[in-house]
Amino acid sequence: MKFNNPTGSIVAMITPFHEDGSVNFDVLTELLERQIAAGTDGILTLGTTGEYPTMSHEEDASVVAHTVKVVNGRVPVIVGSGSNCTATQIEKSVEYQDMGADALLLIAPYYNKANPQGMVRHFADTADRVKIPCLLYNVPGRTGCSIPVSVVEQLSRHPQICGIKEASGDMYYAMKIARCVGPDFALYSGNDDITLPLMSIGGSGVISVFANVMPGMCHQIVADYAGGNQARALENQLKYLELMNGLFMEVNPIPVKSAMNMMGLNAGPMRLPLCEMSGEHQKALRAMLEEAGLL
Repeated sequence: MKFNNPTGSIVAMITPFHEDGSVNFDVLTELLERQIAAGTDGILTLGTTGEYPTMSHEEDASVVAHTVKVVNGRVPVIVGSGSNCTATQIEKSVEYQDMGADALLLIAPYYNKANPQGMVRHFADTADRVKIPCLLYNVPGRTGCSIPVSVVEQLSRHPQICGIKEASGDMYYAMKIARCVGPDFALYSGNDDITLPLMSIGGSGVISVFANVMPGMCHQIVADYAGGNQARALENQLKYLELMNGLFMEVNPIPVKSAMNMMGLNAGPMRLPLCEMSGEHQKALRAMLEEAGLL
């Protein structure tokens, strides 16, 4: 399916594992079908929530192939192909494009970082090598660096770079992005708790962790706001705000996989160095799920 900057809820999928740590493809199929049945507007695989840093390249490719096959064009599939090595990012991007990805998510270079010129080249050189849309991914809490507004503005003019997942939580930064890019450049919230504030400045929706738990509600919040029912959208955003924030009480995706396991969705364990939640946090998360009517 062609990626045309859809307005809506794009789920940042978890990767389910067996107890031995291998990818559980049967559960992955079930979770993908659950998302589509609930009305999710897009699937992101191999994002932060998908634990790609602990997976081998072969595992990454197998998850992409399986996801593309199961989704079968019903909604767009976005694949995280980013790397702190530009050459590796290009290699993965071309491979995932050829496997059927509809768009790519490119993270800012981390650890070795880059100056603004290097960051432009990191993204632009990758976009030059593919024929599908690319989304920038700004998540300074993970990467230790933010994509400068001037870099986003410059890259927004690249024909293959169609938008940004903005996960800094900084509304002033987001507003500066909204001010300097054109109407065809999509702005997606990477933080569930500020989906509506971001949409109020022209955002297209959310790339969501919360949608793993409540895909239908996440879709409805965005659809209501975009469709003119801002009052109901706000009511539901506030109703589930505590749970949205609770899914980040420990590093993502520990809480969301824990929540899904409590709900019987068989997300399985995390891979080290991520491990099970503390008992205190498990108790708090269970209470939030009960309050939301999910247990």
